[in-house]
Amino acid sequence: MFKPKTRRIELITKLKKEKKAIIQLEGLLQGDVNMYVDYANVRPWANKLDWNIEPKRLWQFLRSFDNVGSIKLYDGTLVGDGKSEEKSGKMKNVFKNGFITKPVKILKHSINYTSIKPSSTDLLEQFIRRCLIRKYEVDTIEKLNSKFKEMNQKGEYYIEDRKCNFDVEIGRDMLLDFERNNIDTFVLWSGDSDFYDPVKQLLGDGKNVILFATARKIAKELNELIPEGLFVFDLQKIRNFICWKKQIQDKVTTFLNAKETPQRASKL
Repeated sequence: MFKPKTRRIELITKLKKEKKAIIQLEGLLQGDVNMYVDYANVRPWANKLDWNIEPKRLWQFLRSFDNVGSIKLYDGTLVGDGKSEEKSGKMKNVFKNGFITKPVKILKHSINYTSIKPSSTDLLEQFIRRCLIRKYEVDTIEKLNSKFKEMNQKGEYYIEDRKCNFDVEIGRDMLLDFERNNIDTFVLWSGDSDFYDPVKQLLGDGKNVILFATARKIAKELNELIPEGLFVFDLQKIRNFICWKKQIQDKVTTFLNAKETPQRASKL
């Protein structure tokens, strides 16, 4: 059953569209429910959604369902970076032991053009798939290689890439919860194809599995599991519960302001 954790959530639930979403979720979240939020995967969805998920409001919303037990949020920490460490600290304060983190790996890729022929694809293959490179004309390859040369002339001989993948940890936790905690419904916030095997196994064992995701952000492999029982819940339906305060839709903000005094509404 849904029991709003905050006054803001309670008010938003009174709106027709949002109330309909809550009723749907109450029907989907059956029995004991665990949540797994692949935040590193979910956070970039903001580029498509045009709004951002606010972790604290996300936690308050999920905790409003009284049958939701564990809520785990997975995100990397860039060690030595003040902003990243501060963000992780805030996540820890909100999710407590449910915040799972590890250091972000910084990978260095060479872009040293010194011994590369203009028509060579050796450097490009580090960043572009071969199937695409094969479609390029020679002059395109030479043009792209000339950019490496220009970067070298500026003193740049490598570029950094950050990596922090939690697919193994999340898949492990889902299966351990299945074996040890008798969970009925597993909710995964991700659309990554690497979760195909654990999701398929859980469905095969008769468990409910729900993806919280957004359109066209779900891997083809996971879409193939929909006929087997996988349900995809569109995040757009709960935007006003979990987005940044300044991104709450205007009609909802107007409703909140009408229901609360200006001083109270400013805190919502």
